Formats: sequence, C-alpha cells, structure tokens
Amino acid sequence: MSYNSKKTSLAVAWLASQVLRNDGASNIQKSLAGGALSQRASARQTGAKMEDGASQVLSSSKYNSITKTLAASILAQANKER
Repeated sequence: MSYNSKKTSLAVAWLASQVLRNDGASNIQKSLAGGALSQRASARQTGAKMEDGASQVLSSSKYNSITKTLAASILAQANKER
C-alpha cells in the first residue's frame, strides 16, 4: 500500500478550526474540517468514504470556497493507490 506523508497546512488547519466553531457551518463543512484537523500533526490518511465526499464537493458548483479548500486538502492527503 502506498503511503502519503502530506499533512494539513497551518492555514487550512486554522480555517478548519474556524469552521468547527461556527454554529452555522454545514455538516459537510464540519466533516471535512474534522478530517483536515485529524491530519494536521499525524500520519493519518484520508479514508475512501471521505475521499468520495471531498471529490463530490470539488466537482459541484453548489459549495463555497471554504468547503472546496477543505475538500482539496483532504484529497491532497489521500491514498494514491485508490
């Protein structure tokens, strides 16, 4: 199995923390934010289900730039063999 050593940047981690504190954030934003933060200081990789969700966010026009930034970070840390 391939290993991806990338980690969430400080800027994206900060954005994710702001999303998690925002009561008005959507469930998908909070899910992506949690995933991004879990990859900030560890070698965790994105799971297949999270990859699918992030991919759908990036391919849709209904999501805002914050959601797409979080989704892009999640996919950048995905398992390259999937």
